[in-house]
Amino acid sequence: MENIAYSVSNDTLNLQLKGRIDSANSGEVDKVLEKVFAENAFSSVVIDCKDLQYISSAGLRVILRIKKKKSNTVITEVNSAVYEIFSMTGFTEMIEIHKAFRVINVEGCEVIGQGANGKVFRIDRDTIVKQYLNPEALEDIRKERELARTAFILGVPTAISYDVVKIKGGGFGSVFELLDAGSLAKQLISGKMSVDQIVECSVSLLKTIHSTIVKPDSMPDMKAVALNWADFLKDYLPEEHAKKLHDLVAAVPEDNRMLHGDYHLKNVMYVNGESILIDMDTLCHGHPVFEFASMFNAYRGFHELDPENAAEFLGIDYNTEGEIWEKSLRLYFDGVDDTAIREIEKKAMIIGYTRLMRRLIRRNGFETETGRKQIECYKKHLEELLPQVDTLVF
Repeated sequence: MENIAYSVSNDTLNLQLKGRIDSANSGEVDKVLEKVFAENAFSSVVIDCKDLQYISSAGLRVILRIKKKKSNTVITEVNSAVYEIFSMTGFTEMIEIHKAFRVINVEGCEVIGQGANGKVFRIDRDTIVKQYLNPEALEDIRKERELARTAFILGVPTAISYDVVKIKGGGFGSVFELLDAGSLAKQLISGKMSVDQIVECSVSLLKTIHSTIVKPDSMPDMKAVALNWADFLKDYLPEEHAKKLHDLVAAVPEDNRMLHGDYHLKNVMYVNGESILIDMDTLCHGHPVFEFASMFNAYRGFHELDPENAAEFLGIDYNTEGEIWEKSLRLYFDGVDDTAIREIEKKAMIIGYTRLMRRLIRRNGFETETGRKQIECYKKHLEELLPQVDTLVF
Protein backbone atom coordinates (compact mmCIF):
# COMPACT_ATOMS: atom_id res chain seq x y z
CA MET A 1 0.00 0.00 0.00
CA GLU A 2 1.44 3.38 -1.03
CA ASN A 3 0.40 5.24 2.14
CA ILE A 4 2.34 3.07 4.58
CA ALA A 5 5.70 1.28 4.72
CA TYR A 6 7.36 -0.51 7.61
CA SER A 7 10.37 -2.42 8.87
CA VAL A 8 11.26 -4.07 12.17
CA SER A 9 14.70 -3.79 13.72
CA ASN A 10 16.22 -3.64 17.20
CA ASP A 11 12.88 -4.52 18.81
CA THR A 12 11.26 -1.49 17.13
CA LEU A 13 8.57 -1.20 14.47
CA ASN A 14 9.50 1.64 12.13
CA LEU A 15 6.43 2.96 10.29
CA GLN A 16 6.44 5.50 7.48
CA LEU A 17 3.15 7.27 6.78
CA LYS A 18 2.84 8.98 3.40
CA GLY A 19 0.51 11.34 1.56
CA ARG A 20 -2.91 11.58 3.17
CA ILE A 21 -4.35 9.30 5.86
CA ASP A 22 -8.13 9.87 5.97
CA SER A 23 -11.47 8.05 5.87
CA ALA A 24 -10.82 6.93 2.28
CA ASN A 25 -7.79 4.80 3.17
CA SER A 26 -7.63 4.47 6.97
CA GLY A 27 -9.37 1.07 6.80
CA GLU A 28 -6.66 -0.29 4.50
CA VAL A 29 -3.94 1.14 6.74
CA ASP A 30 -5.57 -0.61 9.70
CA LYS A 31 -5.53 -3.95 7.87
CA VAL A 32 -1.81 -3.57 7.08
CA LEU A 33 -1.10 -2.78 10.71
CA GLU A 34 -3.12 -5.75 11.99
CA LYS A 35 -0.97 -8.00 9.82
CA VAL A 36 2.24 -6.33 10.97
CA PHE A 37 1.32 -6.69 14.65
CA ALA A 38 0.28 -10.33 14.17
CA GLU A 39 3.44 -11.39 12.33
CA ASN A 40 6.16 -9.45 14.21
CA ALA A 41 7.44 -9.05 17.76
CA PHE A 42 8.58 -5.63 18.98
CA SER A 43 8.19 -3.46 22.07
CA SER A 44 8.23 0.06 20.62
CA VAL A 45 6.95 1.95 17.59
CA VAL A 46 8.46 4.92 15.75
CA ILE A 47 6.14 6.59 13.24
CA ASP A 48 8.04 8.65 10.64
CA CYS A 49 5.77 11.38 9.22
CA LYS A 50 8.17 13.33 7.04
CA ASP A 51 6.18 12.35 3.91
CA LEU A 52 2.77 12.71 5.57
CA GLN A 53 0.90 15.68 4.12
CA TYR A 54 -2.46 15.41 5.95
CA ILE A 55 -4.18 13.28 8.58
CA SER A 56 -7.92 13.31 9.37
CA SER A 57 -9.79 12.17 12.45
CA ALA A 58 -9.98 8.69 10.92
CA GLY A 59 -6.19 8.66 10.60
CA LEU A 60 -5.81 9.89 14.17
CA ARG A 61 -7.88 6.92 15.36
CA VAL A 62 -5.42 4.63 13.59
CA ILE A 63 -2.60 6.15 15.59
CA LEU A 64 -4.60 5.86 18.81
CA ARG A 65 -5.01 2.13 18.20
CA ILE A 66 -1.24 1.80 17.71
CA LYS A 67 -0.66 3.70 20.96
CA LYS A 68 -3.08 1.41 22.85
CA LYS A 69 -1.25 -1.68 21.61
CA LYS A 70 2.24 -0.28 22.22
CA SER A 71 2.49 2.46 24.82
CA ASN A 72 6.08 3.17 23.79
CA THR A 73 5.09 4.96 20.56
CA VAL A 74 6.90 8.03 19.21
CA ILE A 75 6.00 10.19 16.19
CA THR A 76 8.84 11.97 14.37
CA GLU A 77 9.55 14.35 11.47
CA VAL A 78 6.12 16.01 11.55
CA ASN A 79 5.68 19.03 9.29
CA SER A 80 4.09 22.21 10.64
CA ALA A 81 0.64 21.62 9.11
CA VAL A 82 0.31 18.08 10.45
CA TYR A 83 1.80 19.09 13.81
CA GLU A 84 -0.95 21.72 14.10
CA ILE A 85 -3.55 18.95 13.70
CA PHE A 86 -1.87 16.87 16.40
CA SER A 87 -1.69 19.90 18.68
CA MET A 88 -5.30 21.03 18.18
CA THR A 89 -6.65 17.53 18.87
CA GLY A 90 -4.57 17.04 22.03
CA PHE A 91 -2.32 14.33 20.60
CA THR A 92 0.78 16.25 21.67
CA GLU A 93 -0.35 15.66 25.27
CA MET A 94 -0.81 11.92 24.76
CA ILE A 95 2.07 10.89 22.51
CA GLU A 96 5.68 12.03 22.18
CA ILE A 97 5.69 13.99 18.91
CA HIS A 98 8.70 15.65 17.27
CA LYS A 99 8.43 18.29 14.57
CA ALA A 100 10.60 18.17 11.46
CA PHE A 101 13.45 20.66 11.51
CA ARG A 102 14.19 23.28 8.89
CA VAL A 103 17.74 23.14 7.57
CA ILE A 104 19.78 26.36 7.69
CA ASN A 105 23.17 26.91 6.06
CA VAL A 106 25.50 29.14 8.11
CA GLU A 107 28.46 28.85 5.77
CA GLY A 108 29.78 32.30 4.95
CA CYS A 109 27.50 34.01 7.50
CA GLU A 110 28.87 36.66 9.83
CA VAL A 111 29.75 35.45 13.34
CA ILE A 112 28.21 38.04 15.67
CA GLY A 113 28.44 36.24 18.99
CA GLN A 114 30.37 33.46 20.64
CA GLY A 115 30.05 31.61 23.90
CA ALA A 116 31.29 28.51 25.65
CA ASN A 117 28.88 26.18 23.85
CA GLY A 118 28.26 27.70 20.45
CA LYS A 119 28.51 30.48 17.87
CA VAL A 120 25.86 33.00 16.82
CA PHE A 121 25.52 33.79 13.10
CA ARG A 122 23.55 36.48 11.30
CA ILE A 123 21.47 34.81 8.60
CA ASP A 124 19.82 37.97 7.27
CA ARG A 125 18.80 41.46 8.42
CA ASP A 126 16.13 40.10 10.76
CA THR A 127 17.43 36.71 11.82
CA ILE A 128 20.27 35.21 13.82
CA VAL A 129 20.93 31.56 14.66
CA LYS A 130 23.00 30.04 17.43
CA GLN A 131 24.83 26.89 16.32
CA TYR A 132 25.58 24.53 19.18
CA LEU A 133 29.00 22.87 19.31
CA ASN A 134 27.48 19.68 20.67
CA PRO A 135 26.01 17.83 17.64
CA GLU A 136 23.42 16.17 19.91
CA ALA A 137 22.26 19.44 21.47
CA LEU A 138 18.47 19.14 21.50
CA GLU A 139 18.33 18.76 25.28
CA ASP A 140 20.79 21.67 25.66
CA ILE A 141 18.57 23.79 23.43
CA ARG A 142 15.49 22.94 25.48
CA LYS A 143 17.26 23.92 28.70
CA GLU A 144 18.57 27.17 27.26
CA ARG A 145 15.11 28.14 25.99
CA GLU A 146 13.69 27.55 29.47
CA LEU A 147 16.46 29.62 31.09
CA ALA A 148 16.02 32.45 28.58
CA ARG A 149 12.26 32.45 29.13
CA THR A 150 12.79 32.62 32.90
CA ALA A 151 15.13 35.60 32.55
CA PHE A 152 12.78 37.38 30.15
CA ILE A 153 9.79 36.97 32.47
CA LEU A 154 11.88 38.38 35.33
CA GLY A 155 12.65 41.52 33.31
CA VAL A 156 16.11 40.82 31.89
CA PRO A 157 16.23 41.93 28.23
CA THR A 158 17.09 38.80 26.31
CA ALA A 159 16.39 37.27 22.92
CA ILE A 160 13.87 34.41 22.88
CA SER A 161 14.27 31.58 20.37
CA TYR A 162 11.22 31.02 18.16
CA ASP A 163 12.46 27.96 16.24
CA VAL A 164 14.87 25.03 16.39
CA VAL A 165 16.64 24.08 13.16
CA LYS A 166 19.18 21.66 11.78
CA ILE A 167 22.45 23.18 10.64
CA LYS A 168 23.63 22.09 7.20
CA GLY A 169 26.68 19.94 7.74
CA GLY A 170 25.55 18.71 11.15
CA GLY A 171 24.21 19.80 14.51
CA PHE A 172 21.32 21.94 15.67
CA GLY A 173 20.63 25.62 16.19
CA SER A 174 18.18 28.07 17.77
CA VAL A 175 16.71 30.89 15.66
CA PHE A 176 16.11 34.40 17.03
CA GLU A 177 14.71 37.59 15.58
CA LEU A 178 17.06 40.50 16.24
CA LEU A 179 16.52 43.25 13.68
CA ASP A 180 19.84 44.87 12.69
CA ALA A 181 21.40 43.88 16.03
CA GLY A 182 25.15 43.74 16.45
CA SER A 183 27.23 42.71 19.44
CA LEU A 184 28.89 45.28 21.67
CA ALA A 185 32.19 43.96 20.32
CA LYS A 186 31.07 44.84 16.80
CA GLN A 187 29.93 48.29 17.91
CA LEU A 188 33.40 48.92 19.32
CA ILE A 189 35.31 47.49 16.35
CA SER A 190 33.25 49.53 13.87
CA GLY A 191 33.84 52.74 15.82
CA LYS A 192 30.12 53.30 16.41
CA MET A 193 30.71 53.31 20.17
CA SER A 194 33.71 54.19 22.32
CA VAL A 195 35.21 52.00 25.03
CA ASP A 196 33.51 54.12 27.69
CA GLN A 197 30.12 53.80 25.98
CA ILE A 198 30.58 50.04 25.60
CA VAL A 199 31.50 49.66 29.28
CA GLU A 200 28.50 51.75 30.35
CA CYS A 201 26.09 49.57 28.33
CA SER A 202 27.73 46.36 29.52
CA VAL A 203 27.80 47.28 33.20
CA SER A 204 24.25 48.64 33.16
CA LEU A 205 22.93 45.32 31.83
CA LEU A 206 25.16 43.38 34.23
CA LYS A 207 23.67 45.25 37.20
CA THR A 208 20.17 44.46 35.92
CA ILE A 209 21.08 40.77 35.78
CA HIS A 210 22.62 40.77 39.26
CA SER A 211 19.67 42.64 40.79
CA THR A 212 17.31 39.90 39.61
CA ILE A 213 16.44 37.30 42.25
CA VAL A 214 15.56 33.82 41.02
CA LYS A 215 14.12 30.67 42.51
CA PRO A 216 17.08 28.42 43.40
CA ASP A 217 15.68 25.42 41.51
CA SER A 218 15.06 27.43 38.31
CA MET A 219 18.71 27.47 37.25
CA PRO A 220 22.08 25.96 38.32
CA ASP A 221 23.88 27.02 41.50
CA MET A 222 27.24 28.49 40.46
CA LYS A 223 28.77 27.93 43.87
CA ALA A 224 28.25 24.17 43.53
CA VAL A 225 29.87 24.26 40.08
CA ALA A 226 32.86 26.26 41.34
CA LEU A 227 33.27 23.92 44.31
CA ASN A 228 33.62 21.03 41.85
CA TRP A 229 36.30 22.99 40.02
CA ALA A 230 38.18 23.56 43.26
CA ASP A 231 37.93 19.95 44.39
CA PHE A 232 39.19 18.75 41.02
CA LEU A 233 42.50 20.55 41.64
CA LYS A 234 43.24 18.83 44.97
CA ASP A 235 45.62 16.43 43.18
CA TYR A 236 47.38 19.22 41.31
CA LEU A 237 47.97 21.88 43.99
CA PRO A 238 50.00 21.72 47.22
CA GLU A 239 47.80 20.37 50.01
CA GLU A 240 47.56 23.64 51.92
CA HIS A 241 46.57 25.58 48.80
CA ALA A 242 44.04 22.97 47.70
CA LYS A 243 42.41 23.05 51.15
CA LYS A 244 42.28 26.82 51.26
CA LEU A 245 40.79 26.98 47.78
CA HIS A 246 38.06 24.52 48.80
CA ASP A 247 37.37 26.38 52.05
CA LEU A 248 37.18 29.78 50.33
CA VAL A 249 34.62 28.59 47.77
CA ALA A 250 32.65 26.63 50.39
CA ALA A 251 32.43 29.76 52.56
CA VAL A 252 30.79 31.88 49.84
CA PRO A 253 27.22 32.42 51.10
CA GLU A 254 24.26 31.02 49.20
CA ASP A 255 22.97 33.68 46.83
CA ASN A 256 19.91 33.73 44.59
CA ARG A 257 21.06 36.59 42.37
CA MET A 258 21.00 35.80 38.67
CA LEU A 259 24.36 35.43 36.90
CA HIS A 260 24.97 35.08 33.18
CA GLY A 261 28.02 32.83 33.58
CA ASP A 262 29.80 33.80 30.35
CA TYR A 263 29.46 37.57 30.23
CA HIS A 264 31.51 39.44 27.61
CA LEU A 265 31.04 41.81 24.68
CA LYS A 266 30.06 39.14 22.15
CA ASN A 267 27.21 37.91 24.33
CA VAL A 268 25.51 41.31 24.50
CA MET A 269 23.68 42.53 21.41
CA TYR A 270 22.93 46.21 20.84
CA VAL A 271 19.79 47.18 18.94
CA ASN A 272 17.85 50.44 18.89
CA GLY A 273 19.71 51.75 21.92
CA GLU A 274 19.04 48.65 24.01
CA SER A 275 21.45 45.98 25.25
CA ILE A 276 20.06 42.46 24.87
CA LEU A 277 21.56 39.34 26.44
CA ILE A 278 22.19 36.22 24.34
CA ASP A 279 23.80 32.80 24.86
CA MET A 280 21.70 31.90 27.87
CA ASP A 281 22.78 28.28 28.37
CA THR A 282 25.24 29.39 31.08
CA LEU A 283 22.59 31.24 33.11
CA CYS A 284 22.86 30.42 36.82
CA HIS A 285 22.58 31.99 40.28
CA GLY A 286 25.16 32.84 42.90
CA HIS A 287 27.50 35.50 44.26
CA PRO A 288 28.83 37.98 41.64
CA VAL A 289 32.42 36.87 42.32
CA PHE A 290 31.69 33.94 40.00
CA GLU A 291 30.51 36.30 37.25
CA PHE A 292 33.59 38.47 37.53
CA ALA A 293 35.76 35.35 37.38
CA SER A 294 34.30 34.46 33.98
CA MET A 295 34.72 38.07 32.84
CA PHE A 296 38.35 38.05 33.97
CA ASN A 297 38.97 34.94 31.90
CA ALA A 298 37.30 36.47 28.83
CA TYR A 299 39.27 39.73 29.00
CA ARG A 300 42.57 38.61 30.57
CA GLY A 301 43.04 34.99 31.62
CA PHE A 302 42.38 33.15 28.37
CA HIS A 303 44.97 35.12 26.44
CA GLU A 304 47.52 35.84 29.14
CA LEU A 305 50.20 33.71 27.47
CA ASP A 306 49.24 34.54 23.87
CA PRO A 307 48.05 38.18 23.87
CA GLU A 308 48.66 38.44 20.12
CA ASN A 309 45.82 35.96 19.55
CA ALA A 310 43.29 37.79 21.73
CA ALA A 311 41.58 39.30 18.69
CA GLU A 312 40.53 35.84 17.50
CA PHE A 313 37.97 35.66 20.33
CA LEU A 314 36.43 39.11 20.80
CA GLY A 315 37.90 40.81 17.76
CA ILE A 316 39.75 43.41 19.85
CA ASP A 317 43.37 43.53 20.98
CA TYR A 318 44.59 42.42 24.39
CA ASN A 319 45.29 45.97 25.61
CA THR A 320 41.74 47.07 24.79
CA GLU A 321 40.38 43.98 26.53
CA GLY A 322 42.37 45.02 29.61
CA GLU A 323 40.96 48.53 29.42
CA ILE A 324 37.41 47.16 29.26
CA TRP A 325 38.06 44.86 32.23
CA GLU A 326 39.51 47.66 34.35
CA LYS A 327 36.79 50.18 33.51
CA SER A 328 34.06 47.58 34.04
CA LEU A 329 35.34 46.91 37.57
CA ARG A 330 35.52 50.60 38.41
CA LEU A 331 32.08 51.44 37.02
CA TYR A 332 30.34 48.44 38.60
CA PHE A 333 31.95 49.22 41.97
CA ASP A 334 31.58 52.97 41.59
CA GLY A 335 33.08 54.86 44.52
CA VAL A 336 35.31 52.01 45.69
CA ASP A 337 38.98 52.96 46.06
CA ASP A 338 41.86 51.41 44.13
CA THR A 339 42.94 49.11 46.96
CA ALA A 340 39.47 47.60 47.21
CA ILE A 341 39.26 47.21 43.42
CA ARG A 342 42.51 45.23 43.43
CA GLU A 343 41.18 42.99 46.22
CA ILE A 344 38.00 42.29 44.27
CA GLU A 345 40.12 41.50 41.22
CA LYS A 346 42.22 39.00 43.20
CA LYS A 347 39.09 37.15 44.29
CA ALA A 348 37.81 36.95 40.72
CA MET A 349 41.25 35.81 39.54
CA ILE A 350 41.31 32.91 42.01
CA ILE A 351 38.05 31.49 40.65
CA GLY A 352 39.09 32.33 37.08
CA TYR A 353 42.45 30.56 37.25
CA THR A 354 40.82 27.61 39.04
CA ARG A 355 38.46 27.19 36.11
CA LEU A 356 41.21 27.63 33.51
CA MET A 357 43.54 25.13 35.15
CA ARG A 358 40.85 22.49 35.56
CA ARG A 359 39.60 23.06 32.01
CA LEU A 360 43.04 22.60 30.49
CA ILE A 361 43.89 19.50 32.54
CA ARG A 362 40.59 17.88 31.51
CA ARG A 363 41.42 18.69 27.88
CA ASN A 364 44.71 16.77 28.11
CA GLY A 365 46.81 19.87 28.59
CA PHE A 366 49.69 17.89 30.11
CA GLU A 367 50.21 16.15 26.76
CA THR A 368 51.61 19.25 24.99
CA GLU A 369 54.41 21.65 25.81
CA THR A 370 52.08 24.63 25.44
CA GLY A 371 49.49 23.02 27.67
CA ARG A 372 52.02 22.20 30.39
CA LYS A 373 53.28 25.79 30.27
CA GLN A 374 49.75 27.17 30.67
CA ILE A 375 48.89 24.80 33.52
CA GLU A 376 52.07 25.78 35.35
CA CYS A 377 51.23 29.46 34.83
CA TYR A 378 47.73 29.07 36.32
CA LYS A 379 49.09 27.01 39.20
CA LYS A 380 51.70 29.67 39.97
CA HIS A 381 49.03 32.37 40.02
CA LEU A 382 46.88 30.37 42.43
CA GLU A 383 49.83 29.69 44.75
CA GLU A 384 50.59 33.43 44.81
CA LEU A 385 46.99 34.62 45.24
CA LEU A 386 45.58 32.15 47.75
CA PRO A 387 47.77 33.28 50.71
CA GLN A 388 46.66 36.89 50.06
CA VAL A 389 42.91 36.27 50.32
CA ASP A 390 40.83 35.33 53.37
CA THR A 391 37.38 35.52 51.71
CA LEU A 392 35.97 35.56 48.21
CA VAL A 393 33.08 37.78 49.24
CA PHE A 394 32.94 41.48 48.44
